[in-house]
Amino acid sequence: MVKNEQDRYNMKKAVKITLTAIIALLLISVLILMAFSQRIVMNPAGTVGNTAGNLNNDGLFCEYNGKVYFYNSFDGGGLFSMDPNEENLKQLNTLEVRNILAGGKYLYYFHTGTSTVSTGFGHAFGMKSFLRSKLNGSNSEALTNDVIVTGQLVDNYLYLLTSGNAGPSFYKMKIDGSDQTALADYVINPACAENGIIYYNGTQNEHYLYGLDTATDTPYEVWKGNLWYPVLEDDYFYYLDVANNYRLCRYSKAQNVIEVLTEDRVDCFNVGGGYIYYQKNGSAPQLKCMLTDGSSVKVVAEGNYHHISMTSQYVYFQEFGNDVVMYHSQLGSDSYDRFLAAENAVQ
Repeated sequence: MVKNEQDRYNMKKAVKITLTAIIALLLISVLILMAFSQRIVMNPAGTVGNTAGNLNNDGLFCEYNGKVYFYNSFDGGGLFSMDPNEENLKQLNTLEVRNILAGGKYLYYFHTGTSTVSTGFGHAFGMKSFLRSKLNGSNSEALTNDVIVTGQLVDNYLYLLTSGNAGPSFYKMKIDGSDQTALADYVINPACAENGIIYYNGTQNEHYLYGLDTATDTPYEVWKGNLWYPVLEDDYFYYLDVANNYRLCRYSKAQNVIEVLTEDRVDCFNVGGGYIYYQKNGSAPQLKCMLTDGSSVKVVAEGNYHHISMTSQYVYFQEFGNDVVMYHSQLGSDSYDRFLAAENAVQ
């Protein structure tokens, strides 16, 4: 009897030890899975967050891997995704956002501190912040509470121009929020980026074209032009000619040739898909479209427009002074209408 009791005791003890070990292993596995799920996945080489033209127009639209991410400005809107043909609209949050970037598995955007709804979860975000989230809008996390004027994603670093009481600041940080490095205490617009180089116009003593090699964070002079808002497309830098009433020109670095595309004074522009869209200033303002060589000019809309955003199929814009209604036009078309799909998505 004593031996049987001892055997039962030893068996129960062995079972308890085994169960404890299994539970411990399960807990360790869960912790490891949680750690991996929270680990930030780095981007593929050559990643650039958005086009220069879109970012120079407040970064309200961003196309990436077959999806368009955009700020739906209608009441109850917020950050949305859709297909390039404007189907499958999906609301990701109700925040008012700018400077949308996409790369790898994540979205990045500046939250202005307000929401498109007056109550609910979205309204709880009352602080300006630059956020990272998954592509479906989940797992959003604030990387900084600085006021972001404009920013760009290059490989695994965010290059951010901020504004504060102490003046402008330009710095970079890794996409996981680490390794923040100050680069300049003056204005550098990082919107134009390609092959690891950020191209920007001077903002201090002149307006030359500069390059910032992101591998070394070393700036260098590219061209002694007098330009603003450079946009690199193929072999050409498209830009506003500061010395000549902000007309739109392009410069070929390979050929060292300047081409004047229009004598119109231009407020803002965007380039993509073989087209240039620009806002003509003056007594008879117009939104115009032309081919990238300056030919086939057509008027898209009479009046003052801004926030000219482009995707692979559409151009989007808003009337100056009315940042609620969004208009759209198929690339190359001379007609436009209200972006009703976005309006209907929040009704």
